[in-house]
Amino acid sequence: MTENELGTIIIESAIAVHRELGPGLLETVYEVALTYELKQRGLKAERQVPVPIKYKGIRFEEGFRADIFVEDRIIVELKSAEKTTAANGNSVIC
Repeated sequence: MTENELGTIIIESAIAVHRELGPGLLETVYEVALTYELKQRGLKAERQVPVPIKYKGIRFEEGFRADIFVEDRIIVELKSAEKTTAANGNSVIC
């Protein structure tokens, strides 16, 4: 499966989770639900995966934690907001 195909499944899954749960919940709630949804669609998905980094030739085992790591190649970082402002200045509830 290509990254574009995986991306499509991830986005469709995120939309399904948002439609079911609605706006305003904590990021971890969406993280748990999205991981479940991805697994239900047959993908390997892991939560809070440590991602090592290299800096000046030194490997640091935990540079950061990816919210969700899909199929061992795509990092999904979630953000949760009560509302956002569109470019035209209208408020949109997320």
